Amino acid sequence: MHKVKVLLRRQELVSATRDESVLDVVHTMARARVGAILILDGSRLVGVFSERDLMTRVVVPGHDPAAVRVGEVMTRDVITAESDDTRSACVEKMRKVGCRHLPIFDDGELVAMLSMRDLLRDEIQEQEQEIESLRAYLHQQPPH
Repeated sequence: MHKVKVLLRRQELVSATRDESVLDVVHTMARARVGAILILDGSRLVGVFSERDLMTRVVVPGHDPAAVRVGEVMTRDVITAESDDTRSACVEKMRKVGCRHLPIFDDGELVAMLSMRDLLRDEIQEQEQEIESLRAYLHQQPPH
């Protein structure tokens, strides 16, 4: 099993500030096609706002998303990982707290947001490669 740094693609981080309205942040998330967004104060991570936060803290209580600031309803106690962490360590962190998105730091710099889907996709690809290698070994053929 490899470290999550091999999963990190140089992606543009999607972020917002805590003073933005939930409605504006949701529009940003929809345009970027992401299920969670980093909430920053300058370059410092202060929270994460997810689709789950939207549903449980805005929609269900009946708040107006145009009037509520994302800083009021974001998740503040954010679990993070380092780029040198293993995939299984990241999955375990996410499982333990029940989240599906994990901000990743590399040498103190925020570099990515990985989703449970990213981690599971990587695990499936690794398993497919192992199966292919085993088949090649059994049939004495080089893997594709």
